[in-house]
Amino acid sequence: MERLQAAIEKARRERDAGDPAPRPPAAASAAAAPPPPRDDTAWDALARISFDRRVLRRNRVVTFDGGPEAGPYDMLRTKLLQRAKEHGWRRIAITSPDSHSGKTTTAANLAFSLARRRDMRVLVLDLDLRRRALGRMLGQRVVHTMADVLEGRVRFEEHGCRYEENLAFGLNGAAVRNPAEVLQSRRTAEVLDEIDAALSPDIVLFDLPPMMATDDSFGFLRNVDCALILAGAEKTGLDLIDVAERQVAELTNVMGIVLNKSRYTDGAYGYEQGYY
Repeated sequence: MERLQAAIEKARRERDAGDPAPRPPAAASAAAAPPPPRDDTAWDALARISFDRRVLRRNRVVTFDGGPEAGPYDMLRTKLLQRAKEHGWRRIAITSPDSHSGKTTTAANLAFSLARRRDMRVLVLDLDLRRRALGRMLGQRVVHTMADVLEGRVRFEEHGCRYEENLAFGLNGAAVRNPAEVLQSRRTAEVLDEIDAALSPDIVLFDLPPMMATDDSFGFLRNVDCALILAGAEKTGLDLIDVAERQVAELTNVMGIVLNKSRYTDGAYGYEQGYY
């Protein structure tokens, strides 16, 4: 992990030395403004859902009930909240340089970890529209897609679902044929603002496609306050991490880079069972 971080820092220094011009600041998000007083009408209208613990466990969602196995994700949650509070960030994208880095698993685990903070209202939107990975991971089936919501065919109150009183999801029932056009449209930005205003979440997590796989995320990232980049240990190359970080930084703020799927964490952070 230390070697990875050192290599990333070296790549950053070399890149910055070759390009002394300051980077343009990321576009300010309307979501950075203090949320208005809550009206629970739209939140209460969302359909209630339940989860099968066996399905969650099989799909490596370990934060549903908390406990020792949730420790690493809880630590990530706390660091995420600290950075978010420090900078006034609420809309947080989760992406990766390439596929199979565990970003959807991380999004699901962060969702339940955040929701165990009962004073927080959390909204999770699956905008990896080429598949229905988050819904499948959670054992949920829905009729529509987030594209139906973003293009105005279905209201989010009719599509979204919530667990207990402070966690809501926008999932996909099928793959979408034109995800890049949907995510990059002006209408999408408007609908997200409408959802934000209606539900008044404290944190919104967006599960986005990998940066190198498609152009879906490029036009969308300007709609978020920051992005968390997931890299797969022994899989995602340093060059890909550097390129992804540079691309994200051109569009929004980089919250951080998380090394996922590491097998060498015994004893880290006080844990002895290697939960990553």
